[in-house]
Amino acid sequence: MPENNYTTSMLKSDALKDKVILITGGGTGLGKSMGKYFSELGAKLIISSRKIDVLNKTAEEISSLTKNDVFPFACDVSDYKQVEVLLKASLEKFGRVDALVNNAAGNFISPTEKLSNRAFDAIVNIVLKGTYNCTLAFGKHWIENKNKAVVLNIVTTYAWTGSAFVVPSAAAKAGVLVITRSLAVEWAKYGIRFNAIAPGLFPTKGAWERLLPGDLQEKLDAIKKIPLKRVGEHQELANLAAYLISDFSSFINGEVITIDGGEWLNGAGQFNLLQAVSSEQWDDIEKMVRGVKGS
Repeated sequence: MPENNYTTSMLKSDALKDKVILITGGGTGLGKSMGKYFSELGAKLIISSRKIDVLNKTAEEISSLTKNDVFPFACDVSDYKQVEVLLKASLEKFGRVDALVNNAAGNFISPTEKLSNRAFDAIVNIVLKGTYNCTLAFGKHWIENKNKAVVLNIVTTYAWTGSAFVVPSAAAKAGVLVITRSLAVEWAKYGIRFNAIAPGLFPTKGAWERLLPGDLQEKLDAIKKIPLKRVGEHQELANLAAYLISDFSSFINGEVITIDGGEWLNGAGQFNLLQAVSSEQWDDIEKMVRGVKGS
């Protein structure tokens, strides 16, 4: 087995054959990586964001590689009327939509007291409002037409822990997490499954540089927090996403799967920082503990 087998395709080549999948935020980053892999597995793809030039470039890149249809469509998911237009265009193009990946996101690091209400709104409108706009519009269509479907939401581990300096994102992602778990129960009777992925560190050049500009990446050295001592590869996340979209996961509903190399667990344990203690120091600690017990 190759050493880096996790960077290769996990599913058989026709695992998503003829499925129609919509990805919001599908022009760049993880959305683009997921879309490329879905298309490689035979899916017909709809990619959406606010920037049609970026979408057109990505669509051409993916379709030229896979020879499968990729339909780019500009949409601001925070505007419900635009989402309804996206739904209509998707149905006109492919006749149906089998899966929705709510991936559109925005984030920035800032002390909360420095944020304006508009800055807070900008993130919540994309992440939370965008997710429920797409879910509601497509969900109503699926239910009315008795179509089975899958919704995959992209959240984050601080959706359940919270995190300083990213409060708008944390609040919005927490809302998306609750939508996932709630509708997994409520809409299961319609044949609509909901799951979510909570990615850890999967750097994309543009997004990562905007989030941690200058030398902040080197100063923070986020890899130190990850027990596996590496960042995630985009193919790893794409493999997981494709599985959760596919029929192979048809009995998985309402789950949130973390893929972060153990990062959030490392931060959650009260004594996890003791990983920095050397073997010799542990020997000294053991002697001290024995001394205390014997006193």
